[in-house]
Amino acid sequence: MQPLTFKDHFSTQSGIYAKYRPGYPRELYTFLAGLTPEHALAWDCGTGNGQAAIGLAEFYDHLIATDPSHEQINNCTPHPKISYRVETAETNTLPANAADLLTVATALHWFNLDVFYKEAARVLKPHGVIAAWTANTPTVSPQVDDVIKQLHDDILGDYWLAENHLAGDGYANIYFPFQQIDCPVFTSGKTMTLEDMTGYLNTWSAVQRYNNMHGNNPVGMIQTALAEAWGNPSLERLVVWTLKVKAGRKL
Repeated sequence: MQPLTFKDHFSTQSGIYAKYRPGYPRELYTFLAGLTPEHALAWDCGTGNGQAAIGLAEFYDHLIATDPSHEQINNCTPHPKISYRVETAETNTLPANAADLLTVATALHWFNLDVFYKEAARVLKPHGVIAAWTANTPTVSPQVDDVIKQLHDDILGDYWLAENHLAGDGYANIYFPFQQIDCPVFTSGKTMTLEDMTGYLNTWSAVQRYNNMHGNNPVGMIQTALAEAWGNPSLERLVVWTLKVKAGRKL
């Protein structure tokens, strides 16, 4: 588990994160909204560039979206229902018993869980819902998938942290002290060109870690193979992520 010091894995690539990371399906937000009888306030914690907050705004009267990275918050899309704040998951200014829903989109594994869960229990209304989800490595085509797997498993294998592995397991083994709710599996799709896919791969925290250690971007090591597998670089291919959701109700 993380110490309280914020470990910033994403600020340096916050611009490309906002541009190339996929959004999440409306079906996910509809499902989550259906779990809460009231829809006054939702807290999107670790909001990144606000993708989930924007999607939830259709269903809740107001959202507070927090992230400890100034750069990420600066890349958020303004919305009249959303208040963006630079705050950590473990220390925030939300009042007690205020939120109907608390969401964490692909960020829970970076939190100090013991401290965050105490904050979640404080901020959620009685029987309020917390939902966290993570995405797998994307699929495109057998040929492209093999190249991405080479980057993910072979080149970057030793550069993924323990927190990354929690996410890779779909949060199956993460500590979660709430009354669990059965959730369906969702998928997220985004059409991408070869340039888009290259940009997306550069958002991986392990790519940043490798580059910082060696002064060499590992995405370049698979660029030729990726281009051959992709074909026409301007061809738009459907890229699909499987989302695993872990949800529970405040005890």
